[in-house]
Amino acid sequence: MSAVITAENVSKRYRIGLRRGGEYSTLRESIMDAASGTLDRVKRSFGTSPAPLPVSEEFWALKGVDLEIRRGEAVGIVGGNGAGKSTLLKVLSRITEPTEGRVEIEGRVGSLLEVGTGFHPELTGRENVFLNGAIIGMGRREVARKFDAIVDFAEIGQFIDTPVKRYSSGMYVRLAFAVAAHMEPDIFLIDEVLSVGDLAFQRKCMDHARSLLSRDATLLLVSHNMFAIKAICDRAVLLSKGRVALEGPTEDVIRAYDQAGRLDMLTWASGMVGSDPTKCPIYITDFEVMGEDGRPRTLFKHGESMRMRLHYEAQEVVMNPTFSVAVIRSDDTSCCNYNTLMDEFRTDAVSGSGAIELLTPPIKLSADLYSIHVLVWDGKFQRLYCAQAGKNFHVTHPVLSSEFGVFHEAARWSWAT
Repeated sequence: MSAVITAENVSKRYRIGLRRGGEYSTLRESIMDAASGTLDRVKRSFGTSPAPLPVSEEFWALKGVDLEIRRGEAVGIVGGNGAGKSTLLKVLSRITEPTEGRVEIEGRVGSLLEVGTGFHPELTGRENVFLNGAIIGMGRREVARKFDAIVDFAEIGQFIDTPVKRYSSGMYVRLAFAVAAHMEPDIFLIDEVLSVGDLAFQRKCMDHARSLLSRDATLLLVSHNMFAIKAICDRAVLLSKGRVALEGPTEDVIRAYDQAGRLDMLTWASGMVGSDPTKCPIYITDFEVMGEDGRPRTLFKHGESMRMRLHYEAQEVVMNPTFSVAVIRSDDTSCCNYNTLMDEFRTDAVSGSGAIELLTPPIKLSADLYSIHVLVWDGKFQRLYCAQAGKNFHVTHPVLSSEFGVFHEAARWSWAT
């Protein structure tokens, strides 16, 4: 089939720090700049020079991306935080221009990149359907013709005349997806927004995506939900630091994604322990995630226990190390932490190679994707020896999503008398 999206050597550069001349600024910034200039002149009159201006730094969110998407394809875009996934979709949807390279697109493009993009908080859901429809290229008659179907799909009928500032994030995304999906686009670009909705609505969106594909539409999906990528996409692209690291069958790309960055040093800890874990007094050499029966798994039902095995290498004698496992949700929410000190497991003196294992209590987390961070502290949480990224795992539940909070533990209910 013919290509409907062609990206050649696409790069996107941002400047961090000082703005260059000619770029837009707010009124407040202009006033502050003028005041700063006056203060500098006063300092010079007294023979003191102002501090030199900071030099802006370049950050390449995308670098040399080549991509060809054919009509009727469903392609998943995967990668860690900061890999360039959202920037790529913004370039493809023409929200931002590439710094270098070119993009050619054939067909009507629908995009859902951020929750509530194009919504006015003071307007009602009804008014925002027409406003958002106009923003993405739908005529008023087309929106009116599809209005009932949009509202039914979003499942917010009783709130359609309520200002959207009172909507939950889930209601926002349901309405935004419904409008974008009923645009009947030739190309549909979806960023990581469906994770806001509950599991039932996610299934509904996936079914609608399949219906778009059945009429030869093209779909690009950015998601941390590997099950959504596997269910919809035959092909995937792995981005790493703004570049295409791998492109091919979905299974192969997801396997590479699961391995990429595993056991790397966590960025926030590099200032304390460096960027190379092998230079640490003790570090993690391997990390296994298993079911309670010891078989490797990455998918767990709500309420199941997990077994984790940490293989370590101590290059010197380390007294009373505290092994810590932190569970981080896909939106970077820190959900829980297990560690040997608080769980009263004695480690004493550790040296050489070894392994330590933990069995979690029943996992009561919301359905989502989670990553595991492995840290080794001293016995008083004062010195950090290493902090590394472990594997990812998923928790499933037919109803419970992040909208319900971090976890759910059954409570006891009774009728008050």
